[in-house]
Amino acid sequence: MKGETGKTLLVAFLLCIVCSVLVSGAAVKLKPLQEANKKLDVKKNLLVAAGMVNSTATKEEIDSAYSNVTPLLVDLATGDIVEGDIENYDQKKAAKDPKQNLMIESADDFGGIKMRAKIAKAYLVKEAGETKMIVLPVHGKGLWSTMYGFLVLEPSTTTVKGIGYYAHGETPGLGGEIDNPTWKASWTGKKILDENFEPVLKVVKGAAKTETEIDGLSGATLTANGVSGTIKYWLGENGFGPFLAKFRDGGIQ
Repeated sequence: MKGETGKTLLVAFLLCIVCSVLVSGAAVKLKPLQEANKKLDVKKNLLVAAGMVNSTATKEEIDSAYSNVTPLLVDLATGDIVEGDIENYDQKKAAKDPKQNLMIESADDFGGIKMRAKIAKAYLVKEAGETKMIVLPVHGKGLWSTMYGFLVLEPSTTTVKGIGYYAHGETPGLGGEIDNPTWKASWTGKKILDENFEPVLKVVKGAAKTETEIDGLSGATLTANGVSGTIKYWLGENGFGPFLAKFRDGGIQ
């Protein structure tokens, strides 16, 4: 009986070893494909926010549309363009690295971000060499999650062309309405900066009444406040403000 038990345990042990090796091998082999799919998904969400493809676009359609996009690395403190490996720069990872991040003072942290990378990605959409849109990656705290999205501006930098959130954990039917196509469409044409280029756009309770207001999200006040705070931070002097100022002055093309 003891011999039979030992054989059973040995077989179980060997089976575990074999399965572990197979799973580990598959994970290593598939990692490059997973990374490629992540990058493709980011490109698709950027292009969807900019209205350049729809959510069912194929890889070929995404690659074709993205050929009109110029990615940049921006020093947020100065607004200057910096050299670097744009393709492989991980802004989320940099935000957690003490050598690459910046602690945000609570009085300035409108988006509840706490820490951000010193260098951020930004994108220019061009046609025949002329910038038609500026796409800014933004993120901020909602009710349950950090909400990641793309904000698309006209070349004037003062008017919204589009917005899209691609990662969040807000409640479906409430805060999750930030994914509602009708709500996202209401952003187009809204004024995001005033005459002094200070951020003014915010989500209000109820229906928007001015060109600097966005319709509220019913039952999701904290998510709406998070969206407003996200916009205020990233369009301000501690976010993309210096970069947008240099773009308006012609220093970035």
